[in-house]
Amino acid sequence: MKKIYFVGAGGIGMAALERYYLSQGYKVAGYDRTPSPLTDALIKEGVAISFDDSMSAVPDDFRNPAELEVVYTPAIPDDNVPLSFFRDNGFKLLKRAAVLGNITRNSRGICFAGTHGKTTTSSMAAHILHCGSVGCNAFLGGILRNYGSNLLLAPDSPYSVIEADEYDRSFHQLSPYIAVVTATDPDHLDIYGTEEAYLESFAHFTELIQPGGKLLIHTGLKLKPRPPKGIPVYTYSRLEGDFHAENIRHGGGDIIFDFVYPGGALRDITLGVPVEINIDNAVAALAAVWLTGSFEPETARSAMASFMGPERRFEFHLKEPGATGRAIIDDYAHHPDELRQSIASVKALYPDRHLTVAFQPHLYSRTRDFAPQFAEALSMADSVILIDIYPARELPIPGVTSKIIFDRINCDDKIMISKQDFVKTVKNRNFEILLTAGAGDLNLYLPQLCNELKQKGI
Repeated sequence: MKKIYFVGAGGIGMAALERYYLSQGYKVAGYDRTPSPLTDALIKEGVAISFDDSMSAVPDDFRNPAELEVVYTPAIPDDNVPLSFFRDNGFKLLKRAAVLGNITRNSRGICFAGTHGKTTTSSMAAHILHCGSVGCNAFLGGILRNYGSNLLLAPDSPYSVIEADEYDRSFHQLSPYIAVVTATDPDHLDIYGTEEAYLESFAHFTELIQPGGKLLIHTGLKLKPRPPKGIPVYTYSRLEGDFHAENIRHGGGDIIFDFVYPGGALRDITLGVPVEINIDNAVAALAAVWLTGSFEPETARSAMASFMGPERRFEFHLKEPGATGRAIIDDYAHHPDELRQSIASVKALYPDRHLTVAFQPHLYSRTRDFAPQFAEALSMADSVILIDIYPARELPIPGVTSKIIFDRINCDDKIMISKQDFVKTVKNRNFEILLTAGAGDLNLYLPQLCNELKQKGI
């Protein structure tokens, strides 16, 4: 089969697979609901993407079940027209996670799982290996700014770096050589129902480690791992564990620390993205690479300094110089713990400045399940702009709107608006530091905001 069709082609995880199959000489096509900068990039690279949910939009040469494989994501509704056609007419259908599992099963997969932190840690590890002599193939959940892609290829490398997604139990399709668990704070309760079921899913993930592999977990997790017999378990965190940081220094916009590993230490690691949570993330990435046995100390040090981070992970859209210069930072934080850490990182970076947080809740179910926790995190800000819920794959839930968060926020300066009013609202406010947060599409409005601020000399 040299043709492959992606239903949900605009998803970030799907994009890495589309790029991979293009590199293997496949003809690649697909459907997605709406255009985006990512679909624009994929079309330029050679993926034939349509935004019409009808069979007329599927190319004629992608309709033969003998030569076509179809990949879909669980975010696509069952009544999607192309997906229904393929399902009813004998085509081979695979979920994205199964395809990723097939690609990586015969490699040494370094799989990063966790409620949060997995995109940044996997991207850091991939960058470290890519800068070294061994290299890696990497399928990432964010566009890495160093490369402008979420796919890295090294055909001769034995290693694959994979972001292991727990949504819909996707990570159960993987066979890790090194499994990393960054966090297990409950999420996706629309799938799991309870925290216990969520933790059980991670425990099962640890059972999938290949013979000769290793498990690395953050200290203090509720997770009770069940690795196969003979698989060693290592711990890490910012301040304790088999791998940790020491001699942490802040100053001049930099964060520098020493990376401590069993039997030694690598001194003076400088973070390319100097925010507090990236100390934890860097320790995890460095530890995972160390556990491969392919750790090159000087390469690791320089790679960490040059790491620019994935898009939408603490990404600066505006950074004016000087003590009174304004800043606009975008972060993908869409879980209460992530939001809390993101706000704390900005406050640590700008301790004496007025912080405005614009938050777009992601999913009705997550808003329903964590409204009090979101409100508690947002109450850390000086001003809050709350946006309507971004529904993604979900239909509305009666009684669930952004207002159930808004009413609980303990902040004197708070407003609730639609995303269409975001640019006008911010432009007319005298903000100092603006953090936009959430996994929706609010980031798409930032270029317009920055352009209007520049044009008006505001």
